[in-house]
Amino acid sequence: MRASRDPERGVEPVTTPPRPRAANPWAALLVLCLGNFLILLDTSIVNTAVPDMMRSLDTGIDSMLWVLNGYLLALASLLIVAGRLGDLFGPRTVFMAGMAVFAVASVLCGAAQSPAQLIAARVVQGVGAAALLPQALVLISGIFPAARRGAAFGIFTAVAGVAAVSGPTLGGLVITRLGWEWIFYLNVPLNAAGVALAWWLVPDLRTRRPRHLDVVGVLLATAALVGLMYALIEGERHDWGTVRGPVGIPAILVAAAVCGVLFALRERRQREPLVPPGLFRLDNFAPATLITLVSSFGLYGFLLVFVIETQALLGMSPLESGLAALPWTVVLSAVAPVAGRLTDRLGGRRLLAGGLAVYALGVLGMALLVTPRATAATFVVPLIAVGVGMGASIAPTTTEAMRHVPAPLAGAAAGVLNTARQVGGALGAAVVGAVLQHRLADTLPEAARAGAAQLPPQARADFLAGFDGVAGEGAKLGAGQAGGFVVPPGTPPELAERYRDVAEAAFADAFLPAVRPALGVVVGVLLLGGLFALRLRGRAVAGPAGGEGAAVPPAAPAGGPDRDRRARPQRWERTPADD
Repeated sequence: MRASRDPERGVEPVTTPPRPRAANPWAALLVLCLGNFLILLDTSIVNTAVPDMMRSLDTGIDSMLWVLNGYLLALASLLIVAGRLGDLFGPRTVFMAGMAVFAVASVLCGAAQSPAQLIAARVVQGVGAAALLPQALVLISGIFPAARRGAAFGIFTAVAGVAAVSGPTLGGLVITRLGWEWIFYLNVPLNAAGVALAWWLVPDLRTRRPRHLDVVGVLLATAALVGLMYALIEGERHDWGTVRGPVGIPAILVAAAVCGVLFALRERRQREPLVPPGLFRLDNFAPATLITLVSSFGLYGFLLVFVIETQALLGMSPLESGLAALPWTVVLSAVAPVAGRLTDRLGGRRLLAGGLAVYALGVLGMALLVTPRATAATFVVPLIAVGVGMGASIAPTTTEAMRHVPAPLAGAAAGVLNTARQVGGALGAAVVGAVLQHRLADTLPEAARAGAAQLPPQARADFLAGFDGVAGEGAKLGAGQAGGFVVPPGTPPELAERYRDVAEAAFADAFLPAVRPALGVVVGVLLLGGLFALRLRGRAVAGPAGGEGAAVPPAAPAGGPDRDRRARPQRWERTPADD
């Protein structure tokens, strides 16, 4: 037994060994998974409710885009700051505060009577989500020993993947049965239970507290991330040009880059930087962060195309589209925990490289098999490959990124890692969406002219006029929109129906040569991630539970672990054995 105090590092006395973990770390993990599931589900489930919300609130698509994007903007922009707040006040405290804010904002979302109220409530939801998300990685690193951490991250990331792809299915069920308000109201009891269970089951771990929060650094980092995320989210809608007056997307990107450079220069001079530069010199953290960005790029880029394929091309409802994704969801949730456990035993290098290759192979299969006559059964095999690849890559990435991070840097590391995930997702949706739109702008007019040849000569000009807005506004990719075809006013009903049939066939002919390059981008980026995976070094250090490799709280006093966990925070720091 050894008690120590390091006044310069500000670490309270710790006792090693032994270093017992939380009374039941797996129960604590379930609480963290609940919070993770709810906030990531809200990035996709709200899309399903957009038509109902537009009718209920009597508003247009511009407002609805901000209902979707306001949440993402707040979430992605505040993750780094939230990671440092966890260092200041304790990750469990900030986790519970985030869940509470998310619950209150969910009530406000469901009760909104105008688009402005709903947008504001969604931004507050994003703030709560940003507070919650980084703390989970810190807590998992603290309550699980190194020999079990990969399995824990595997379960945690499997939940994240399921949340990302199950939004349309759950959203369709809730909206059909209860109405769009209930996709928000159902968050409230789950978040309330999460706060109570976190207080009871999750230990109050504390790392070395920073003396202060660099407010200027916070402002620069937030400005850089807000600018970057705004440009990625809104760029395609503004055709990557002017937003308002002299302000355009290129200017916003330049301003974000300037803020990012100023932030990096400032961090080099701070004693307690928001993002310590040394973090990226730790073994595997930099390549794992890049792989995180790449994996998220692949997920959201592929998910965007999958939803458009199944709904716009194949005519599935949101619920049917979600059910078609079940092979992906089920396999992902089964493989990720196993992959995490294998990472504990073998290390993540080969598992990640192989997983990303299988992931890319599944996406390639989707690109090759899609036809206007495809069904859900057509995609079972490639979706299984996507699920295997995602499950084999997401969990090991998180494990390798956090493996060598010392406790005082855990909050900053979690913030950076989650920021990379959100930026990668926004970048994937923006790039893949842009490729798809631009290819459709080329292929759709040609397909429309070929379709017009099937109509009577006197009807062809009016039919082509129905596609006139596509080139300037971009193809509309919602279900039943046929790329944005508009039946000319005054068209007789019989001819209008013929127009729509030919337009749908033209859209299908144009979509296939457009979707394959878009998915090709995803394949290329995933294979690039596999090259990053080959840069990972080292293997996991397996050890018995509670033995070497544990990075956990100190021993509880005689009053018992549960009593101490609720009575006062537990201080912890990582020792050489953890690495």
